[in-house]
Amino acid sequence: MPTTPRRRTDEEQEPEEVVRFSLLGPVRAWVADEELPVGPRQQRLVLAALLAGAGRPVSLTELIGLLWEGDPPASAVNAVHRYVGALRRLLEPGLPARSSGRWLVRRAAGYLLHVDAGRLDLLEFRGLVGQARAATADGDLSAAVDLYLKALGLWKGHCAEDLGAVAALHPAFAMVEHEYAPVVGEAATAALGCGRAGSVLLPVRQAADRCPLDESLQASLLLVLAADGKQAEAIMQYHSFRTRLVDELGVEPGAELRAAQERVLRGSPLSRSPESDTSPTVRSQPRAESRRSWIVPAQLPPDLPCFTGREQALAQALRAANRRGEGLRVLAIDGMPGVGKTALAVHFAHRVAAAFPDGQLYADLGGFASAGEPADPGDVLYAFLEALGVDRNQIPASLNARSALFRSVLSGRRVLVVLDNASDADQVRPLLPGTATCMVVVTGRSRLSGLATAHGARLLALDVPSTAEATACFLERVGSTHPDTDPAVVEEIVVRCGRLPLALAVVGARAVSRPEQPLARLAAELTGAQGKLHGFDDDSANDVRGVFSWSYRRLGAEARRIFSLLPLHRTADFTTAALAGLAGVPRDAAATAAGELVRARLLDARGHDLFGAHSLVLAYAAELDRSGEADRAAAQPRLHGHPRHSARFAARLSYVRAAAHPDETLSSGVTVEPLADAAAARAETTGTRAGLRSVTGRPASVLSDASHT
Repeated sequence: MPTTPRRRTDEEQEPEEVVRFSLLGPVRAWVADEELPVGPRQQRLVLAALLAGAGRPVSLTELIGLLWEGDPPASAVNAVHRYVGALRRLLEPGLPARSSGRWLVRRAAGYLLHVDAGRLDLLEFRGLVGQARAATADGDLSAAVDLYLKALGLWKGHCAEDLGAVAALHPAFAMVEHEYAPVVGEAATAALGCGRAGSVLLPVRQAADRCPLDESLQASLLLVLAADGKQAEAIMQYHSFRTRLVDELGVEPGAELRAAQERVLRGSPLSRSPESDTSPTVRSQPRAESRRSWIVPAQLPPDLPCFTGREQALAQALRAANRRGEGLRVLAIDGMPGVGKTALAVHFAHRVAAAFPDGQLYADLGGFASAGEPADPGDVLYAFLEALGVDRNQIPASLNARSALFRSVLSGRRVLVVLDNASDADQVRPLLPGTATCMVVVTGRSRLSGLATAHGARLLALDVPSTAEATACFLERVGSTHPDTDPAVVEEIVVRCGRLPLALAVVGARAVSRPEQPLARLAAELTGAQGKLHGFDDDSANDVRGVFSWSYRRLGAEARRIFSLLPLHRTADFTTAALAGLAGVPRDAAATAAGELVRARLLDARGHDLFGAHSLVLAYAAELDRSGEADRAAAQPRLHGHPRHSARFAARLSYVRAAAHPDETLSSGVTVEPLADAAAARAETTGTRAGLRSVTGRPASVLSDASHT
């Protein structure tokens, strides 16, 4: 659609003229009634990302990652600034240079576009959907249908469809697109409940064509066609869709679509619930009353305001959320202490919350906590059921009965359940819903393989972020308190933190609390404390030492003893034979202890019979109070007698790992300085960092994703 000529200057602009934007289709902008030429593709991408943010700040890192696939050029930051400046002048002609203006402003390490429901179709869509759901809850299904139709009418195509493949693949746009299909299904259900199937037939047809393999939409189409008197077409539609599924995917239709087909054949399509054989008048009232008693919980903790990076992990999480099928969607995130599992889970939950309109439940399962035992699943279920509106006098006493009631209450609902800090799969199993319309996100230090085996969970192992992500994380936290930051100083801080998000958070908070002190002084403090954790202390039990201690307390006596000896090793990589020699125990005993340390995430399995430890974990081990100094003294001869402890081997291992995984080598520390032969350790570290600086190209990915069925 051609745009109108450029509008008059800012001096001529009437105060009441309003800027409006469209994201649900091509990216467009208007001032008053005049459409603006929003510029080249890169500039439109920046505008689209800001619009998808819907009034939240979008970090500079996000914008750069969106504009450049792979390594961004050295001029990336300046290029983003230029695009933002061009957009500001487009929205406010005559705006003075370096002025943020009214609409597009700087926030922390990113930008925010001021929009509301009157200026952005996405927010207007969400507002109308919220009103429609409220009308449904009040039993006014006809009013709900009108509101749903008005909301769906705002979609003029796919989200940001003029931007090409990136609009379909990038998480920011994919999540907006994901909001469309569920609303179509809600509109169909409301229309079937009040006898207005014909009014939603066109949008349901369009949605089914737009998402040709979405079985839920196809089921809605069958029921709407039959309710509108087109039973033969509904039957043909089912067989056509079944043929496509078999030919393209090799699978049969799922339970929801088969149930819809059966209702069409029985001539009772007016409800998608099993009790659809009753008349519309008798049926609608109990459903309305049921919705009135339903409480929509919103228990998610606040999202981290300075969340940055983790694009690969978020993309994997979104794929798990978008998975279609009959089974429950479960995403299990594991990783070492302080690596940011909870932050990722909560951020992701806020991103997808709109797709779960019946509520979001959250519980800290206390699997690794500063005090007390892990949470009892029965107590968690009691709290969940009460939050869902179940009278406490009707909540049964036994765990199995509570679990069954929980599944019954969530049947047919779309609820997101976040289970944080799980100790093991057994603690999680009673808390799983029984319906595919729900999703569960679990975090834990141990790898929850049992959930993958029994429930098809998607497993996501979270490692320390890349150097670029860790640097962006620190700068986002520091914000404007230290605007003139030397990149070399920030790099040194990130190195000393081992790229561990918790350490970066503690150090960043300290920098913010000392705006008068240069960051170089903070870097010097961390350098002076190398090999010790007092540089990462704060006033809570959630500092670096604290979260490591929660894992340490779960260890058995032999695993604790071996862990305390790890800093004597000359590298951060260990074999079973090395651990056995270090501790003076048989290899079987060393292997058992290594497995225990891996489950507690104080060691990482890095290959066949090869384990590694983060530099800060080794620093924690070095600080442990040991009553058995004789044990350490006895370990020294064994240490030097083992061929894998020679300086030559350590240097060779460091070089190989630095070349293959530069960021991973840096995060793991490779050498530990505070104990035996510190001068040699410093020399090895210096050599390793020099090698790191010579390595070009992006760091290898440290995210792994395993899916088991």
